[in-house]
Amino acid sequence: MDLFIAKAPYWITRFGEIGIVVPLAVALTLWLLATTRAIRPLLLWLMPLGLAVGITTLSKIAFIGWGLGIAAIDFTGFSGHAMFSAAIYPVLGYTLATQSSRAPGTHFWAMLAGYALALVIGWSRVHIQVHSVSEVVAGLALGACASGWTIWHMPHSLPAPSPRPHRWVLLALLGWLVVMPVHAAPSRSHDMVTQLALRLSAHDTPFRRADLHAVPIPPGV
Repeated sequence: MDLFIAKAPYWITRFGEIGIVVPLAVALTLWLLATTRAIRPLLLWLMPLGLAVGITTLSKIAFIGWGLGIAAIDFTGFSGHAMFSAAIYPVLGYTLATQSSRAPGTHFWAMLAGYALALVIGWSRVHIQVHSVSEVVAGLALGACASGWTIWHMPHSLPAPSPRPHRWVLLALLGWLVVMPVHAAPSRSHDMVTQLALRLSAHDTPFRRADLHAVPIPPGV
């Protein structure tokens, strides 16, 4: 039991990995295309998500390549796990609940569960010491802005709930979330961003968190 508790944060944090959440985002995109057959819902979903991904990536490149961060709050860039989780899971829950259930308030609770999962994933990033609190809060805020904007504008673009709940979709989603955190290969997205940052900055080595807090050596010493 103690071993399970100790390993739990490492298992939880995997729910925010690109290899797990991006396929969910792609599946949701195809789902919206199939059920709405319209461009507007796709734009409402993909535009804010793409903007959040772009901002997160640029913040990481800026630090890894040039050392641009905020030492006072231990900030080296937006947490990608936190951003992706807060941007994708609430929209996923909201959309599926809206189109699968006629029960009042189901979509609200599904959306809330998505944000709760994002918070837990954000906590795990701090707990396993791969991100600072400021980086996780910034990632959660950015992702929540993206998903919140989508959810706010989405209701009039979604069709009425199906008379037959899409149980197979929910079962597939549940199966993915149960299997992938255990069996998926570790994400290499950070390595890819690091290589890109080094190419753009023409530096041989990436900046690291220790560099952000390094005490500058006075001239002449």
